[in-house]
Amino acid sequence: MRGKFNLRQLHSSIFHVQRPTNYPKPHFEDPHTVKCTKAISTHMRNGHCDLALCVFDAMPLRNSVSYNAMISGYLRNAKFSLARDLFDKMPHKDLFSWNLMLTGYARNRRLRDARMLFDSMPEKDVVSWNAMLSGYVRSGHVDEARDVFDRMPHKNSISWNGLLAAYVRSGRLEEARRLFESKSDWELISCNCLMGGYVKRNMLGDARQLFDQIPVRDLISWNTMISGYAQDGDLSQARRLFEESPVRDVFTWTAMVYAYVQDGMLDEARRVFDEMPQKREMSYNVMIAGYAQYKRMDMGRELFEEMPFPNIGSWNIMISGYCQNGDLAQARNLFDMMPQRDSVSWAAIIAGYAQNGLYEEAMNMLVEMKRDGESLNRSTFCCALSACADIAALELGKQVHGQVVRTGYEKGCLVGNALVGMYCKCGCIDEAYDVFQGVQHKDIVSWNTMLAGYARHGFGRQALTVFESMITAGVKPDEITMVGVLSACSHTGLTDRGTEYFHSMNKDYGITPNSKHYACMIDLLGRAGCLEEAQNLIRNMPFEPDAATWGALLGASRIHGNMELGEQAAEMVFKMEPHNSGMYVLLSNLYAASGRWVDVSKMRLKMRQIGVQKTPGYSWVEVQNKIHTFTVGDCFHPEKGRIYAFLEELDLKMKHEGYVSSTKLVLHDVEEEEKKHMLKYHSEKLAVAFGILTMPSGKPIRVMKNLRVCEDCHNAIKHISKIVGRLIIVRDSHRYHHFSEGICSCRDYW
Repeated sequence: MRGKFNLRQLHSSIFHVQRPTNYPKPHFEDPHTVKCTKAISTHMRNGHCDLALCVFDAMPLRNSVSYNAMISGYLRNAKFSLARDLFDKMPHKDLFSWNLMLTGYARNRRLRDARMLFDSMPEKDVVSWNAMLSGYVRSGHVDEARDVFDRMPHKNSISWNGLLAAYVRSGRLEEARRLFESKSDWELISCNCLMGGYVKRNMLGDARQLFDQIPVRDLISWNTMISGYAQDGDLSQARRLFEESPVRDVFTWTAMVYAYVQDGMLDEARRVFDEMPQKREMSYNVMIAGYAQYKRMDMGRELFEEMPFPNIGSWNIMISGYCQNGDLAQARNLFDMMPQRDSVSWAAIIAGYAQNGLYEEAMNMLVEMKRDGESLNRSTFCCALSACADIAALELGKQVHGQVVRTGYEKGCLVGNALVGMYCKCGCIDEAYDVFQGVQHKDIVSWNTMLAGYARHGFGRQALTVFESMITAGVKPDEITMVGVLSACSHTGLTDRGTEYFHSMNKDYGITPNSKHYACMIDLLGRAGCLEEAQNLIRNMPFEPDAATWGALLGASRIHGNMELGEQAAEMVFKMEPHNSGMYVLLSNLYAASGRWVDVSKMRLKMRQIGVQKTPGYSWVEVQNKIHTFTVGDCFHPEKGRIYAFLEELDLKMKHEGYVSSTKLVLHDVEEEEKKHMLKYHSEKLAVAFGILTMPSGKPIRVMKNLRVCEDCHNAIKHISKIVGRLIIVRDSHRYHHFSEGICSCRDYW
């Protein structure tokens, strides 16, 4: 017996068609009938149903055994209608024939047919009842299985073991426990099954209690407990049981290696690994994964090179390890050397590129993967969608969505949530909501993603509607949910409602406000001009305010021109995060708006002295599956002449519409005309102009910017949207702006 518990093996041993001892043994008087029946069985096993039928039709004498051989073969080859037709034509059906047909239906999850046949049976035995029980268990209908179990006139060990395994598989461990306690003479395989269920649900106390009660334990019993303690990080208990175990196999030793790895004791893990009497690929993989986890890739590579026969999992662990440690060159080198790849290999390299900001390479690898003929799994889809979301590659994201639909993954939580996030980040909030609606079993991540999406797009009331629907659906909000709710209120100016939610978090949902919730509240009050209330909230916080909280107050001070408060907030931020360039820019903006150019110069000098560099702003737009990036005053784009000419034309039309440049935002003490010129060619304006020139009429323009969109560009793009009659969606580092007919979705409350 292998030393690793397998629930699927238990089901296989519990539910199989067998002929009980009280069934009459087949008896053949005619040798020709025996020979033909054997030929039928052989043809059916090889999938040659037509040949089997020829033999059957040619038989001069047929008995129930020959009929059963044909029916069994049809069922094995999924020809249910032929099996049922032959079953109905049988002149004399015995109980074995009924059970054979019933088991065929149940095994193939044709539960309606199975139930109708079961109800029409003239006679039933324990095999009949177990067939129905197994059918419900295989299809995950545990309550129906329990109903069958309760109505059984006679139960055997298969009945008891089957229901127990069903409870364990579905995670209904309390019911499994009650069933287990209602009977004393359980087989060891069932004890191991329940113990494995406890371990899987991290109920180690219950698992250990059951382990101690088992009179005779086998290797699976010991391995289940040792691996349970190892996975839980309880090294001392794992080691104690390892030393007490009367027999060990490769799974026992590997569990101990894993236990040491989990505890960060790589040298001890390697000592145990080296002592192993025999090793398998999984043993190497656990050790290599430990080296990768603790950034000792040199040791991992050395062990990898020593493996006699590294499997595909070994290669994947090494590639993931290099990616996690930022060594993309080595990861790609190994990937190219792989003798064989699977979807996990592709997912690992795509995720590596995406997580290290190399989004274009990630997308290229996705295209390469499709070209290679590898089917995308859930993990790969999520990596690809995440990369599309980060660079707002909408068209490519839509192509990935098309592949998701073909696989049927879009209705599941994991990929469905990634799709919602992708559409939200690409500025397609309506498409995101459509996908959200289609996710069949929404988890907390589904609700939070949609809620936060609406909040960042400035649709606060829709965000709160999602929140109320979430509560109605019985989903308990968590800390992330409430950050989304408060952000929605902040971005929409719902001050009273946001304050109400903040003060009811603990009472209604048991959530204690953390620093992020307080930062949202400071932002909410600050944007509304309630600066004194914001200061009072900071003073009364149950912990020291962090840089994000002071940053929110600084941002509010800039909006409302409160110089004194802005300087106080900036001073606190600089103490906590002296290299936060964004805060220096915010304070500089505040000084510039008040004409305090000397202070602006001092800020620049201070930044140079401590080595702080302002993050250069850039914007990008996707046109025909290609990303076009712009910087302020860009002179490298091949279409620059056309773009600048179009901007000049737009500038004249905007002025006619009443547009006035916000020159106060220029952080340089120069002439007014020079300031206007500097504002005219900001990166977001260039990207918007290029989008209008190159994208079909009626199609939304989606522009992304790595920093906050400036006030002048925000004002200009409102005018541009009206002049050209286009929907323009701008995603900056904080939120989304939907410009249409001269109005922004934020209602200038940003």
